[in-house]
Amino acid sequence: MLKYVGLRLLQAIPVLFGITIASFILIHLVPGNPARIQLGPRATAVAVRQLDRRLGLDRPLLSQYITFLTGAVHLSFGESLAFHQPVGGLIRSKVGATTLLMLYSFLISLLLTIPFALLAAVKRERAADHAIRIVGMTLFVMPVFWLGLLLALVFGLELGLLPTGGYGSGFGGALRSLTLPAVTLGLVMAPLFLRSLRASVIQTLDAGFIEAARARGFSEHRVLFRHCLRNASISTVTVIGLTMGALVSGTVVVENVFAIPGLGTLLVSSVSARDFPTIQGLVVVLALAVVLINLLTDLAYAAIDPRVRL
Repeated sequence: MLKYVGLRLLQAIPVLFGITIASFILIHLVPGNPARIQLGPRATAVAVRQLDRRLGLDRPLLSQYITFLTGAVHLSFGESLAFHQPVGGLIRSKVGATTLLMLYSFLISLLLTIPFALLAAVKRERAADHAIRIVGMTLFVMPVFWLGLLLALVFGLELGLLPTGGYGSGFGGALRSLTLPAVTLGLVMAPLFLRSLRASVIQTLDAGFIEAARARGFSEHRVLFRHCLRNASISTVTVIGLTMGALVSGTVVVENVFAIPGLGTLLVSSVSARDFPTIQGLVVVLALAVVLINLLTDLAYAAIDPRVRL
């Protein structure tokens, strides 16, 4: 197990290296000078050049990239140009809200997916199956920001049940504030998981060992949850791993819709201010998170199916 984990982490090094190069180039291709944005439109050319020199933006791009890469190896990304504090500390102060939102969204998505996928599989090609698939397809094509605004309008403004923005104090307050954003992301992800799990359950229900379990007198509930669901979840785990990147990008959108002080909001603010160190640090951290999620997905195979050998 440890050997496999170590090998996967070593394989992630060139991926992260490529991401740092791509992000560095793309960031510097974005129009706008950070010094000009900070000083304002009325700043003189001399003042802009002086701030460029002080921030190190007048150096060659290769020199700037080497400095960034050296710091990234030690998870040190310098000082934020817009917030005037170390980027590492700034990211640490925001990562909690984003992590809690992703876990909350993932839990809601699973709670929606498992019962409805089983119901659709058992009632395949019947009214319940068609209704579940239509609702899932409708949710899948909805833009994340539009769905978030719709939920905020109904449950926040009209019914007054949940807050429409901010981040409450304490764990309970944070969960209450994150409920609408988490439901938004959970509803967007659920159709992907639902379609995969439904197809796998249908295929598994036709397997010989399911018929053998029924012949032994096991209840339908036990057949579905103990014998069928575990074997059918392998393909869904693969889909979950592949969609985690989409979850990260969806988090960026939802955090800005609901004004959550997380990494997504920080990323948008940093792009608006052309805060190169913060943007680069966020890209590395988010890329590392996706790599670790993919690793956990592979490890989940062995936990679900003992026949899988890492």
